[in-house]
Amino acid sequence: MKLSTKLTLFITGSKLAIVGLFILLLPFLIGQVASNYTNFSLRNQQKKVLQNINKNGIDYYFEGDNSYGSYTMLKDEYIALEMVAQTLKLDTIRDTKRIVEQDTIAYRVLSFTFQKNQKNYLLEIGKTTASINLYNDALQRFALYVLIILIALSIIIDLIFTRQLIKPLGQIIKLRLINSRFPFKKKHGHINTSTQDFKYLDHSLISLMDQINEAFEKEREFTANASHEFMTPISILQNKMENLLTEESASEAVQEHIVDMMKTLERLKKISRSLLLISRIENEQFSKQEEIEPQTLFNEIVEEISHRLEEKNIQIDINLSHNKRLSHINHDLLFQLFYNLINNAIKFNKENGSIQISDHLEKGYYCIQVSDSGQGIKAEDIPHVFDRFKKTGHAENAGYGLGLAIVKSIANYLNLKIQVNSIPGEGTSFKVIFEAAQRE
Repeated sequence: MKLSTKLTLFITGSKLAIVGLFILLLPFLIGQVASNYTNFSLRNQQKKVLQNINKNGIDYYFEGDNSYGSYTMLKDEYIALEMVAQTLKLDTIRDTKRIVEQDTIAYRVLSFTFQKNQKNYLLEIGKTTASINLYNDALQRFALYVLIILIALSIIIDLIFTRQLIKPLGQIIKLRLINSRFPFKKKHGHINTSTQDFKYLDHSLISLMDQINEAFEKEREFTANASHEFMTPISILQNKMENLLTEESASEAVQEHIVDMMKTLERLKKISRSLLLISRIENEQFSKQEEIEPQTLFNEIVEEISHRLEEKNIQIDINLSHNKRLSHINHDLLFQLFYNLINNAIKFNKENGSIQISDHLEKGYYCIQVSDSGQGIKAEDIPHVFDRFKKTGHAENAGYGLGLAIVKSIANYLNLKIQVNSIPGEGTSFKVIFEAAQRE
């Protein structure tokens, strides 16, 4: 999963968790707000009553009676004032019930005692709990809407900021890893970012790519020079051995030894030629401007390798139903690629076996598949089949380990992809995938 996706999921999940928690706490919070506001309102009314008494006297309410009571028309609020014993001291706000005109109504009541003219009075101010909770649902909805809007805005802002923050990381991955093909040939421009960590990562990758390029150039130069230099002494030795064979004085045993040495030199020459070919491919000494028809190419390969097929009585079936014309290709390299695959399919096949060559379209790409009925490759060996000097197959059939290395070098140069599937004891298939620009 991408970092941006993880951050998006985390941000969204955390915000939704906050919304869920807030929804659970919202009734309690709204109730607390309403209760505190009611308490505040009751205290304000208490102050007003006491101000009126201080200004106009207690008779302003009593009007000659010993008590005072007043209710609103809907009985949702009331004020009561009466004389009480000197020992009674109250200053509370609590929920209680009162009987008003034979109705029992729940009130939130402020009870407060005070002294006036050396007498003790009790002031009660009540507000029905029903009226307090009247707007709770509306307040909850309003608070929820506001929260959702704020959360949505915060998510958008966080996502925009996060995207801008990790944008340099995406550019580094795209330029340095995804769109970068080995060997790295393009000039390395630095990513523009103010984040120090990304700068360090970018500089480190550029430095690593330069080191890899340098090591690869040295290896390629050594391989080319060594392979080229080997050819001269090998040719000289071969000429001398051929001359020794023509001498009448050489015994039959000596001649057999000379022939064995010539075979060894021939194997060494093949290895040198293979290494030279790989070096030429990696140095891009081949053009890619030719157009090829796969059917014609395979006919040429079968004609050249037919004697190998006859030796093991192997049937080869070429079924190219699409036969897409390939462009921007080098004929000799593509010939060598499929020749090596078919040669391997013969070498590691069983007597009276078979080879199938087919083509198909897969996700818009043109694919050619070479399958055999041979001994197969172990699963742990598949990742290493293209390594140089990595021998495959049984000991009696093992090659020099360069055939598939050449195939991989050609595929890289021609921008082809190769997939390997194999079942030990049943056979192996190599799928060559062509880019869209290479087919018509």
